[in-house]
Amino acid sequence: MNRGILYIIISVLCFFVVNFFVKILGSDAGFLNTPNNFPAHELVFFRSLISFSLTVYLLNKKGIPILGFNRKWLLIRGFSGMIALTLFFYTIHNLPIAIASTIQYLAPIFTVILAVFIMKEKVLKLQWVFILLSFLGAGLIGFSSLIESNEAKSISMFWVLLGIVSAFFSGIAYVSILKLKETEKPLNIVLYFPMIALPIMGIWCLFDFVVPKGIEWLYLFFIGIFTQFAQVLLTKAFHEGNANSISPFQYLGSIYALILGFFVFDEIISFFSYLGISLILIGVISNIFVRSRFKNK
Repeated sequence: MNRGILYIIISVLCFFVVNFFVKILGSDAGFLNTPNNFPAHELVFFRSLISFSLTVYLLNKKGIPILGFNRKWLLIRGFSGMIALTLFFYTIHNLPIAIASTIQYLAPIFTVILAVFIMKEKVLKLQWVFILLSFLGAGLIGFSSLIESNEAKSISMFWVLLGIVSAFFSGIAYVSILKLKETEKPLNIVLYFPMIALPIMGIWCLFDFVVPKGIEWLYLFFIGIFTQFAQVLLTKAFHEGNANSISPFQYLGSIYALILGFFVFDEIISFFSYLGISLILIGVISNIFVRSRFKNK
């Protein structure tokens, strides 16, 4: 197997583990019940604490200047990533995990749209068709509880919209990374997220901090360490292989989430929600292939 594909599959599995522990720590998930329900911003705080410690250690070990050079875009990347992750964690707490994970996959769509205005990239007419298809899928998920009266768990349009906002800020973060790849080391780019998130989430946690108990400390550690593994492997994957052959494997996460939600968290999703998930994945993956073929011409 191509090493890049192997790295991306393991990276997706690591993100899968992170989402699993975010779910059980932040909601009455009915599996591995924990004494506390942690607010999403506190989970972001602990995740940032671990990521910041590891990244600073590696920067010092490699002798890389910590603050980087293009600080404007590093700050934009840090702020947008912090907002995106915090909102994503909230959607995991309030939506079936498969739906929350799939809506987050709208991020590459927003990256394409934002790149038109920020980086003056061209978008083919066919790409706009797939973009509309993805948003149609998100709309179907949001309205699924109105379309079908037997929806096991009502899907709130509010949380679907919040998930779309999260994907939008992820798109900003991705564009920022594209702007920074010529001047910054990957570790500098990674650092700005926890460096910004730690003080902001720390202040927020002062108002509703939940003290972890027992095994919860280990779960919080898993969120931080597996996120770090996932980010490193994701970077390695795109260094090892062609983006066109590797990118589609990222969307295995949606299949993992469907299996996890059904067998572990007893989440029943309506037909129209499944249809919405399918449209999002078809739109996003098709966009990747069309964009890749256009660039190679």
